Amino acid sequence: MELTTGRSVNRPTAKESITNFTATGLRAPFALRCGALCIDYILIVAVPVLGLLFDLLVGAAPAKISTSTSWLIAILLGISNIIIFPALSGQTLGMMMCGLRIVRKDGSDPKIGQIILRNTLGYFLTLVTVGLGFLLAAFTPTGRALHDYISGTLVIFGRKRTLK
Repeated sequence: MELTTGRSVNRPTAKESITNFTATGLRAPFALRCGALCIDYILIVAVPVLGLLFDLLVGAAPAKISTSTSWLIAILLGISNIIIFPALSGQTLGMMMCGLRIVRKDGSDPKIGQIILRNTLGYFLTLVTVGLGFLLAAFTPTGRALHDYISGTLVIFGRKRTLK
């Protein structure tokens, strides 16, 4: 069912283009990226902690089944938050809350393969460097971390807006 108001509706048929995009102009502040990372970590760790607290609240000794279930849910949430959500929307839950987005170097949406490369191999290499790969984002003009350089992406501060 379509609501008509007496005027025509212009629907864009062309693909969205980004004009005057500069990575330095929209780069995500390092502290905000750290905040988004902390939110992601808290959300994942909260599940097994809440499961343990629930067991203690009902007066039962922590059961292996409920503890295992809590950890399974935490692992599935972690995989979803690190790989699936960014592949579909360009954001983790923490990034959504902080207004951050993963984009390609030209400002367009990244391909799913780029996100998977960034959030698997890139995060692994950042982990191997004991976080120095992430710290790189604090000192580069574009705010890119090691995993961003590997995948050809960057994190910007700002939500996607339609051109009018």
